[in-house]
Amino acid sequence: MRAVFVTGPAGSGKSSVARLLAEHFAATYLDKDTVCTHLTEALLAAAGTDRDERDHNAYYQSVVMDLEYRTMLDLARDNLEVGRPVVLDAPFGRYLGDPDFVTETVARHRWPAGVTPVVVQVRVDGETARRRIEARGFARDRSKLADWDSFWDKASANQCRWEGVRRLVYDNVTDGVDRAAVLRMLG
Repeated sequence: MRAVFVTGPAGSGKSSVARLLAEHFAATYLDKDTVCTHLTEALLAAAGTDRDERDHNAYYQSVVMDLEYRTMLDLARDNLEVGRPVVLDAPFGRYLGDPDFVTETVARHRWPAGVTPVVVQVRVDGETARRRIEARGFARDRSKLADWDSFWDKASANQCRWEGVRRLVYDNVTDGVDRAAVLRMLG
């Protein structure tokens, strides 16, 4: 049974790729934004911070973000335990540099034996990502756009170093995800 981690910076098209993969594998689709946004916004507001700011919000970075990922990874476990493959749609940016992240995730979240982790890294150029982020118009993206060069330098330098996983790369510079190309990438 698969657990597919779809990673990539904002605007890369990871949600489009992840949805296509979830459909292809008849898997549970877990999007961090859908799973956590309402609770995250409430926590940020209750802490007296901007509910839409993530990148430059110390409370979000030190407390809330790890809770979001823990929640999503526990939901993945619940689905894996009942025999459902999962597709996890999130940037995973903070965790990409940790070679042991997947091994530790399997142990910490008590995922069942026999799960095959696969990472699909969705890549895109900075101009395409910026155009997509501007078009979607999310309030949580304001700080990214306000300091685009800094955001993009950090996002594009963040390489996945996870060990013990099959790693695939999907180059998503076109408008719209090419289903045939995504399926070819899977091999």
